Amino acid sequence: MTKEEQSRNLSQTGNVLYGIKKMITDGHLQAGSKLPNEKDLAEVLGTSRGSLREGVRALCIMGVLETRQGDGTYVTSLDPSTLLSPMTFLVDLHTPAHTGHLQTVRRILESEAAASAALRIGDDDLQEAERVLDSIENFITGVEDIDYDAVMEADISFHRIIARCSGNPALEALIDSLGNRTVRSRTWRAISDKGAVPSAQRDHRSILAALREHEPEHARLRMAIHLLNVEEFIYAHPTDVISNL
Repeated sequence: MTKEEQSRNLSQTGNVLYGIKKMITDGHLQAGSKLPNEKDLAEVLGTSRGSLREGVRALCIMGVLETRQGDGTYVTSLDPSTLLSPMTFLVDLHTPAHTGHLQTVRRILESEAAASAALRIGDDDLQEAERVLDSIENFITGVEDIDYDAVMEADISFHRIIARCSGNPALEALIDSLGNRTVRSRTWRAISDKGAVPSAQRDHRSILAALREHEPEHARLRMAIHLLNVEEFIYAHPTDVISNL
């Protein structure tokens, strides 16, 4: 295939992406709708069936469409967690040297999530967050040797509760993508900085207190300070962080 033919195919595939997106945004296709058969859809979009297949494959990867074996192709639920799932792949493409940049973005997003959660969080979620922190208290007090996997699992769970309670599924999905990519650098901080785990626990308790008081500005500030500590560690120890990722 010549370069000209490749360029033309890419252009046609782009038309497919745009065309199907427009069909969804205009309401001709909705979440859960089945796409017309290949021949009819290719005619509607004014493209070849080969380019249509390429476009459909791309939209499946993006979480917009899903192919059901023997049944056809459907629009997905279009929920934020599905549509933003490719973010995880894009975030993973960042080199370890850019982990600090991801942590900066995480701090900004999670600070806002904490403020929103303070206005919405209910008693059941507050109790769940408290149980998560209580589950690692023996590591903090020295009653048990620190299990860093358990500490990180609790850390992830605590932050996920807050993101969920923000009431913003798109924000929750973005936070989850960024949080997953920074887990190893946060674990390295916990292991290498002996005061990091008790400090994080104190931060989490102060964030929880702000949530319990339903004080959005306090929750935002305490989350920002907490994540800034992690961010500063990553920027201050780039070589150590990179070598342990």
